[in-house]
Amino acid sequence: MDAAAWALAHTHAVAAIERWWAEGELVRVPVAGAQRAIFLRRAGAGATLTLLHGFPSSSHDWEALLPALARRHRVLALDFLGFGASEKPPEHDYSIAEQADVVQAVWAHERVDATALLVHDYAVTVAQELLARRAEGALRTELASLRFLNGGLYADVYRPLPGQLALLDPELGPKISAQLNREAFVEGLRATFAEGFDSTGAREQMWEAMSRAQGQLSIHRLIRYMSERQQHAERWQRALESADVPLAFVWGMLDPISGAHMAQRIRERLPRAPLTALERVSHWPMLEAPERVSEAIASA
Repeated sequence: MDAAAWALAHTHAVAAIERWWAEGELVRVPVAGAQRAIFLRRAGAGATLTLLHGFPSSSHDWEALLPALARRHRVLALDFLGFGASEKPPEHDYSIAEQADVVQAVWAHERVDATALLVHDYAVTVAQELLARRAEGALRTELASLRFLNGGLYADVYRPLPGQLALLDPELGPKISAQLNREAFVEGLRATFAEGFDSTGAREQMWEAMSRAQGQLSIHRLIRYMSERQQHAERWQRALESADVPLAFVWGMLDPISGAHMAQRIRERLPRAPLTALERVSHWPMLEAPERVSEAIASA
């Protein structure tokens, strides 16, 4: 893509994500003894559906799905701490447990007694932590159902990209974060989309979300969730496999990180859970095939 095309894609990406943020608001919620500003987008009416996004993006990933979902649900879409338009404390030890605290605090703020969950990537692990808390009697909000899109549910099957592993390295990670720019970030995400899908705009929007308030400087801190998956693998996998709420999976099979190989494990361990295989879709089903995802969720 030439420079003029990149500039146009960037302009459109900025305009789209700024509209998304303008239609939501920052809510202040208590998390681990601090008041945190969390971006929240609301839409629709009816039974609550909470949308939780992946790494390294934001709630804007759900834009294409939102109209269909909002016709059937009261939708809440938030940005995790450190992501998108939410607060991005520097030099902070981000964790999956804290992000689960963020979700619970938003539910308390919005007076959510029960909700369905639709989660992707990073958020599948947050959902597993929420399931573990439910099993332990520590979750006040009822989970009506859980719908998963591609993510690292089983740490031993997960296949991180070289760039992810470099960011996780304690010496390389901070250096990469300090030098990360738009071009490198956008190019690094190319492999996570299906070949032939024009992902330029989506990748530009992810950069806008991550780089807001210099958030890219903490990307090596945010990616520590990969180590947490190894550390808490037994607890989180047990929570998933023993869940007493309806589960369903909508899966991009071309995903190099958590695609067909992860779907095979899901089928082995959760044979009764519906799994919709999207054969020509990679890591971002809601961006690459929103209509098919919407149909699969509605029928699950």
